[in-house]
Amino acid sequence: MKRIGIIYGMENSFPTAVVDAVNALQLSDVRAEHVKIGGILMAQASGYDVLIDRISQDIPFYRAWLKNEALNGCHIINNPFWWSADDKFFHYALAAKLGVAVPPTVMLPHREHPEGTTALAMRNLIYPLNWDEIFDYIGFPAYLKPHLYGGGRHIYRVDSPEQFFAAYNSTGRLGMLLQSEVRYQDFFRCYVIDRTHVRIMPYDPARPLGKRYLQDSRPYSPELLERLEREALTLCRALDYEINLVEFAVSDGVPVVIDFLNPAPDADLFSIGEIGRAS
Repeated sequence: MKRIGIIYGMENSFPTAVVDAVNALQLSDVRAEHVKIGGILMAQASGYDVLIDRISQDIPFYRAWLKNEALNGCHIINNPFWWSADDKFFHYALAAKLGVAVPPTVMLPHREHPEGTTALAMRNLIYPLNWDEIFDYIGFPAYLKPHLYGGGRHIYRVDSPEQFFAAYNSTGRLGMLLQSEVRYQDFFRCYVIDRTHVRIMPYDPARPLGKRYLQDSRPYSPELLERLEREALTLCRALDYEINLVEFAVSDGVPVVIDFLNPAPDADLFSIGEIGRAS
């Protein structure tokens, strides 16, 4: 019997839908289930053949368990080793190397020393930074946001150096990016499954949660949709992610990638609703 498990946090509709859909196939040798685990025994397998990870980005305990499962031959969606190694700044640099449009972006030092370190650990850092050079490169308005998974947290829109410093001074030990704002006409979220299938969904981040995926969007050109699909697949294949969500802001007809470190993207029915591919 092949066992498929799913681990998750606060979401409800997607995990249950996956388990119910697999079990509804009534395959004699496959069963899907909601995972239950306790203490992790070193180098011992729990018996799962496939695990779908929806929460380990927030819970290090689960990430350790998934790596132990991978060691024992379990297939993890998404690979916990790749996922652990990635960050948004690397992703933007990768996209630029792949020829996908990216907003100008700068990685900034931690505002406060990482725990257990002092100024002596930062002797290789230029201080003070050449802020004029950074601001000239990025321009304003801009966004200050974490370089790791953020879940929409600690994101600041800043219109001036004064606003930037007020926000940056509140970020503590977080690693932060400063990124140029993209003035866009359209925004899309693209779900990519198995590095093969893409669901392109018009999206309005300014709307209230639950109404951001647009049911009444205007028609889009086949050329734009083809480019969104091609570039979403290019990025996810480069990262080897089996599930990911890629965000594009379209400025003067050019898709600019805003975020694609989403290996456990929001899939709750309340958030997404019933929506098909953009047309």
